[in-house]
Amino acid sequence: MKKANEIRSEFVRFFTDRGHTFVRSSSLIPADDPTLFFTNAGMNQFKDVFLGTGTRPYKRAANSQKVLRVSGKHNDLDEVGRDTYHHTFFEMLGNWSFGDYYKREAIEWAWELLTEVWGLPIDRLYATVHQTDDEAAALWRELTPLPADRIMRFGDKENFWEMGETGPCGPCSEIHFDLGPAACDKGHVPGHQCRVNGDCGRYVELWNLVFIQYNRKADGTLEELPAKHVDTGMGFERIVAVLQGKISNYDTDLFTPLIREILDLTGAGQDREEERVAVRVVADHIRALTFAIADGALPANEGRGYVLRRILRRASRFARTLGAQEPLLHRLVPVVVREMGEAYPELKEHAEHCSRVILAEEEAFGRTLDKGLALFADLSRCLREKGEKVIPGREAFKLYDTYGFPLDLTQLMAAEEGLEVELDEFNRLMEAQRERARAGSRVSSEETDVRWEVVTDGPHSTFVGYEQLQATTELRMIGSDDEHFRLVFAVTPFYAAGGGQVGDTGRIRVEVTPGSFVEFPVVDTQKEQDKIVHLVVKKGEFPRKAVSYTLLVDEARRKMTAANHTATHLLHAALRRLLGTHVQQAGSLVAPDRLRFDFNHYQRVDEDQLRQMEKEVNQRIFAALPVRAEETDYQTALDRGALAFFGEKYGDRVRTLAVGDYSLELCGGTHVRNTAEVMAFRIINEGSVATGVRRIEAVTGWAALELAASERDLLKELAGLLQTEPAQLAEKVRALLATEAKLKKELETIARKAALAEGEEIFAAVKTIGGHHYLVAKMTAASLDFMRENVDRFKDKYRSGAILLGAVQGEKVNFVAGVTKDLTGKLQAGALVKQVAAIAGGGGGGRPELAQAGGKNVAQLDEALKEGERLIRAALEGSA
Repeated sequence: MKKANEIRSEFVRFFTDRGHTFVRSSSLIPADDPTLFFTNAGMNQFKDVFLGTGTRPYKRAANSQKVLRVSGKHNDLDEVGRDTYHHTFFEMLGNWSFGDYYKREAIEWAWELLTEVWGLPIDRLYATVHQTDDEAAALWRELTPLPADRIMRFGDKENFWEMGETGPCGPCSEIHFDLGPAACDKGHVPGHQCRVNGDCGRYVELWNLVFIQYNRKADGTLEELPAKHVDTGMGFERIVAVLQGKISNYDTDLFTPLIREILDLTGAGQDREEERVAVRVVADHIRALTFAIADGALPANEGRGYVLRRILRRASRFARTLGAQEPLLHRLVPVVVREMGEAYPELKEHAEHCSRVILAEEEAFGRTLDKGLALFADLSRCLREKGEKVIPGREAFKLYDTYGFPLDLTQLMAAEEGLEVELDEFNRLMEAQRERARAGSRVSSEETDVRWEVVTDGPHSTFVGYEQLQATTELRMIGSDDEHFRLVFAVTPFYAAGGGQVGDTGRIRVEVTPGSFVEFPVVDTQKEQDKIVHLVVKKGEFPRKAVSYTLLVDEARRKMTAANHTATHLLHAALRRLLGTHVQQAGSLVAPDRLRFDFNHYQRVDEDQLRQMEKEVNQRIFAALPVRAEETDYQTALDRGALAFFGEKYGDRVRTLAVGDYSLELCGGTHVRNTAEVMAFRIINEGSVATGVRRIEAVTGWAALELAASERDLLKELAGLLQTEPAQLAEKVRALLATEAKLKKELETIARKAALAEGEEIFAAVKTIGGHHYLVAKMTAASLDFMRENVDRFKDKYRSGAILLGAVQGEKVNFVAGVTKDLTGKLQAGALVKQVAAIAGGGGGGRPELAQAGGKNVAQLDEALKEGERLIRAALEGSA
């Protein structure tokens, strides 16, 4: 039996022998397509070629592409585990022709690989073509022995591929394989018939050959493309199952090692369908999680991160079905790495990171999973008792909001119980929550209701601030709001806020008439669509006509901002070197007085690591590395190793920023020319801002030096107060702390002895009623611990009785009550102390035999104890 790794290698070798270039799988995280959460097709990395906006140095390509389909149009999540052939993560084998070969070669080679190299039986193969594609149908008849009844025609839904509403498209030809009657999973459905492109598992699509020959225009018509392309995709898991003689993909060696590990770790079996589904779900989902996290994705509360979180929580719930009470998924990562690491080395590189991230998520969800499951069980039981079958939307929202259950997980559990979820109310509550979040994060915008007045015609907003900090120019547009004039010029050296960097400030010197000047301070610079807008505080009128306008950037402020921006690049590189290449920028603030850098990481950065990266950044500063900016095309920048980030939209031309050979990123911000200009770098804080996102705040330049000076002064002041030298401060403080601890222990001993002695005194006031002992007393400044100790002594001394003690501590009053076990049927300590504390303006409670409470009104202590004695006497008299 062929191994999966062997099949993958044979596919690639078959096409490289025929002039194809092997192209490594692109990341599951699309670097240059913000419309996608995950790579969902083999052609994603070649999309620009099909659109005519990019080229490659080769005409033929082949690879095995990592694919994740869990959102949008391509979403197989609900089917995973229910059948034997749907997956969230899978591999797509593919070969491409970019204006080179076409239908003849694509069909001929596909047939040759399937039947001659891999030996699939011809009598179980079928070909489909688009109903209008006579050329492909004729080629199938010419190049293969398929009979006419197994060359089938279908319409647009099955056999026409389109990238979008407009753009490249074309007919496709699919190859299907008959797994035999045993593979049908719809035999129980009345009237069901197995057929190609049917709805059962008997006939599986192996390979889709797409012939991109048209361009779909905006009016819906098709026009022939001058260059025709081939884009093919074959599901790796399906072809492995066929070649290994398995009906289920989960019975292949792609999954069996994982399934064995799951069964070993959980002790579960596969006798029941519920267990089989759970095992398949966990095996599928851990592959998806490991590959996605290795490529840089992290679980989060929105976007791509939330898709991952849904997958993980779904898998966690199915793991619980198998009996796993402790985190399980992270223990499966080594199996994925062992089985897939040779083909995808990034798995080996990031194995520890993947395990750590998954474990942290499992532990976080585990803290609420049991409570959520219990709530759902109670909810479903109540609905069944009432004869109802719909879970209210508010309850589904509570499971989501309080216990972290994604909606689809609640729907899944509901379906297992024969229930449905009411979605309208859930969606209303979700939208209300989103609106609250938007309102909470909404900031005032200067862009609203701005009416622009064109002053002069011509190009505007040409930025020259990389090279110069002063420019004489023309005023193009003026607008205003309640507080500011908003000015747009032909050219400007002012940097508009963007990419985390704050906007420039400075001055506008207006030569109103020859030799007559007036200046206006620029308080901010913003980007609005294609305009660079300079904000000037309203004061009088801004001259619309003048001899000249000279824009002057605040040079000192720009230099400090530039130093901080370059420092963020150094910090980013240091983080990736020291913590791992999973670290990616998740946000930043670059201001003149400080910098803030947010990054993906799943645990606290400890002090040693912070000191190490601070040292590394300072080493690069002192090394006086050159900082070089260069404009190039986007693909070249990526090929050189430049870092690009999801969500950023890049054009064909981009600006790269290289710091020596230490850092290379795409960046449009302003920077120093040499790292020596940064002077120094100090980290002032590290913390968490969201799940999986950490934040480092730091200062550079004079701010870093001033921080060091203030710390030095503080050390000197503390040393003076403690009468020692700064170098001996730590030793001195340790000695003081040891002395304090010793004195504290001695005081506690003295206080305990005093409390016990006082206890002996008050025990002399023990009274009896009906054969039971009781004591109500006020202690002097006793702690709760000492009061409880005296209560325990009372209960040990007297076999039947009750005790209530009260004491003032600071500005509050404490009560402790005790009742021997034989009397708890008549008097309970919790109820007694609660009523007593209420008189003193407080509350509390506890067990029937021991309870404590507190109050705010010290003056009512005596009155409260008096009421306590009354309650005790009443109870004891009743039990006599």
